[in-house]
Amino acid sequence: MKILLTIHEQFNPHSGSAGSTWRIGQQYQSLGHEVWYYSIDDLPQKLPTHLKRLLFPEFVAAKISALSRKQGLDVVDGSPGDIWFWAKMLRKWKKKSPLLVTRSHGLHHLHHIWLLEEARRGNLRLSWIYPLYRGGLKLWEVANSLRYADLVFLLNHQESEYVVTHLNVNPEGSHVFPNGIPKEFINLPFEPLPKGEDSVIRIAQVSTYIPRKGIQYSVPALNKILTRYPRVKMSFFGAGCPEEKVYNDFEPAVRDRIQVVPYFNHEQLPTLLKGHQIKLFPPLSEGFGKALVEGMACGLAPITTAIEGPMEIVSDGHDGIVIPTRDSAAIEQALERLITDRPYLEQLRHNAYATAQNYSWRRIAQNRLSVYEEALCRKKELVLEAS
Repeated sequence: MKILLTIHEQFNPHSGSAGSTWRIGQQYQSLGHEVWYYSIDDLPQKLPTHLKRLLFPEFVAAKISALSRKQGLDVVDGSPGDIWFWAKMLRKWKKKSPLLVTRSHGLHHLHHIWLLEEARRGNLRLSWIYPLYRGGLKLWEVANSLRYADLVFLLNHQESEYVVTHLNVNPEGSHVFPNGIPKEFINLPFEPLPKGEDSVIRIAQVSTYIPRKGIQYSVPALNKILTRYPRVKMSFFGAGCPEEKVYNDFEPAVRDRIQVVPYFNHEQLPTLLKGHQIKLFPPLSEGFGKALVEGMACGLAPITTAIEGPMEIVSDGHDGIVIPTRDSAAIEQALERLITDRPYLEQLRHNAYATAQNYSWRRIAQNRLSVYEEALCRKKELVLEAS
């Protein structure tokens, strides 16, 4: 198959959405398919970034036309909002259009609901332009990309239910597929807990240091835990901000036990997580939670929130602890239990490690390709029937 993967972001393989796009494309290529990538990096450099994002669907339509004319194209698989212009405006004028797929990296509409709730609580302020673009036009673009797609790939069942119920997406074309983790994260050596009740316990949070990742609720809990347990250390990997911003949120007495790594290359993560036992992941909105699975694959027991993505991955009490959202006390209690109950921590770590082995990108790519192929066959049958 000839497949075009599009994403309205800079194409950084070490980032979340772009990295997932690159990974799935690499698997498609390794399985014998021809793949092109198209991102805002491919748009004219003289355009400001905000214009690139605004005009990206129109540029995607031009790219589809060019590739269809020159090489032929079987599948266009776009991130939400990318394909609406081609699907709504141009496809009907073409004799042969590729199969159109919209794949979620976290449904914008659910993210919008989270933002409005945090704004209502006074935890953040939305800019005056938010209702015009991200809370307006962007939601419209995403909804149309989902409605006009031949297939919709979603990250969790809550997204699937939402798009069918609220956005009138055809349930027969909707499929739930998780993201995966690289083969380098599969079957890593499992590192047992250090011996002795006075040994150091290390907690890691792998995410940007932003409100959506639950920072405003995890920091108060961590301040209390680090103050109460001097043998506990905390690491923030991929904070995406200056180290001082993180340190300033903590009591001076505990700062020497906090490590901040603002940025890292993705392949470094298993090395960075070596010696850590607990993965703290308390987001308020998350389509999947790739960093959650990667931490589990590195032998960390997760504490995560009961939201759409993590709930697809973690079973409370089996391979992690699931807590309510926006609950500092619950974070504190879960951390304290794992710190003080070493056998329970070790049990969760082993089970989390086993769960993570099911998320190889290759298996996920094969499953997605099977759905492509079935849809292409149905499409050919309809053309033959019409002729």
